[in-house]
Amino acid sequence: MEANTSATGRPDPFRLFDEKCQSGFGFGFGSGFLDGPEKPLPPPPPSVEVLSSQVSSNVEFNVENIDLDGLTLLKGRVSTKEVFGLSNSDLIPGKYEGGLKLWEGSLDLVKTLSSEMQSGKLSLTGKRVLELGCGHGLPGIFACLKGARAVHFQDFNAEVLQCLTIPNVNANIQQNLSATDDNNSAEVRFFASDWTEAHLILPHVPADDDDTKNGQTVDQAAGYDIILMAETVYSVSTLPSLYKLIKKCLCSPHGIVYLAAKKHYFGVGGGSRRFISIVEKDGVLAASLVSEVTDGSSNVREVWKLHFR
Repeated sequence: MEANTSATGRPDPFRLFDEKCQSGFGFGFGSGFLDGPEKPLPPPPPSVEVLSSQVSSNVEFNVENIDLDGLTLLKGRVSTKEVFGLSNSDLIPGKYEGGLKLWEGSLDLVKTLSSEMQSGKLSLTGKRVLELGCGHGLPGIFACLKGARAVHFQDFNAEVLQCLTIPNVNANIQQNLSATDDNNSAEVRFFASDWTEAHLILPHVPADDDDTKNGQTVDQAAGYDIILMAETVYSVSTLPSLYKLIKKCLCSPHGIVYLAAKKHYFGVGGGSRRFISIVEKDGVLAASLVSEVTDGSSNVREVWKLHFR
């Protein structure tokens, strides 16, 4: 899930409460979402791999530079109305989860990864990396440019991948090709799915019950070395399925998860602390706070690192 940037390249302040919404939720939920008893969500879109060749040619795609402490990445911009027929503030649970917007947590995560590398606490070289809820895919793009062997991008909507993620990944890789001949060596793939089904299509996730998945042999040593997530923990109802997915995907015993999020998403109950409480209660993964951001542009933001105990 991601947030708009202003003309200066800085993210617009996070607004959980829409100024026109008096309900107290304000993620721009569609009309009628909070009218009367809560309605069940529609079934999620089908889980599919989206090929790089399936990039949309029907939506205008523009880019602008974002400077992240000396690192310049490209941030794509597309119209939510063109892609989904929705206003730019809309988020429709079960249909569109905000993947066309760039939230601050994505930038916080890139900065944290860069800092972790500079301090010798992280190496991306040769690693298998998964970005969940990728949107623009800036953290995954950073991994591509820093020597990862494979980077897989997952988002709820195939349309987000086709109209934004794939062209943004391509634009950033092409811009940085001159810096090093190895920038484009990562295996880059894209997957659209719900949290509950993503493990069925992600290639580096071991099968649950036997040695095959989708008719193919699975390496039991498989798993992703590093999982990246920015602004994925805003919805309380999805936190358990997201945590289960992480445990299925993460390579044991040395896999690492980096999570960037608001400390609390007021009005909807989610947040980094709510998610970390699930992690700690389960006891399989350990969590440590890597950084805290209190720049006044939104409520407190955090970056956490998870690993097997």
